[in-house]
Amino acid sequence: MIEIKNLTKKFGKAVSLNNVSVNFNKNDHIALMGANGAGKTTLIRLMLGYYHPNDGQVLINGLDPINNRIDVLKNISFVPQLPPPISLNLDDLLSYIEKSSDTKREDIFYYAKEMELDLQGNMNKSFFKLSGGMKQKLLIAISLAKKSDIMIFDEPTANLDPKARDNFYRLLKEIRTEKVMLFVTHRLDEVESLVNRQIYMDLGEIVSDEKI
Repeated sequence: MIEIKNLTKKFGKAVSLNNVSVNFNKNDHIALMGANGAGKTTLIRLMLGYYHPNDGQVLINGLDPINNRIDVLKNISFVPQLPPPISLNLDDLLSYIEKSSDTKREDIFYYAKEMELDLQGNMNKSFFKLSGGMKQKLLIAISLAKKSDIMIFDEPTANLDPKARDNFYRLLKEIRTEKVMLFVTHRLDEVESLVNRQIYMDLGEIVSDEKI
């Protein structure tokens, strides 16, 4: 589903990724680990089409995420570590999500309820003004409601309390079949019940890739 071939990304003279090759296939549930600056976030942003590679190639279901970005993103759910600065109120945001990604509002409400997030009482509130935990719960609810085959989570539980973390991982266990799930994390113990593969990066390279 995801093919990465000889991928290199530089920022000026700094090499963020150095000739990385790796494949992620259906039912791969991966913990992507490594120190800050190892290249994890750069790798994800190249998969999402945010960056142009200096060399090499990324293919998502056979499509280039730069040239076919709309089609590629239709099949990816992504929860970033830091919520984006969205100024729309929740009602307008959900309307945009419905139209842009063919995601049903009732499904977002369902997963928000499962995450113990009160959406109905906050529909007129700006996303930007929500607490960090509420933003993260909503982004998780949207990602689950989208029903994508590829799910990417960049430190998704950073702003969540322990109960919300438990709810998040419980929901993922219910839907993980037939998907690629990629977790950028510093804590394997949090996701070890979900993952079957561990990749460790350092200095822009993959130094280990193990089934677990």
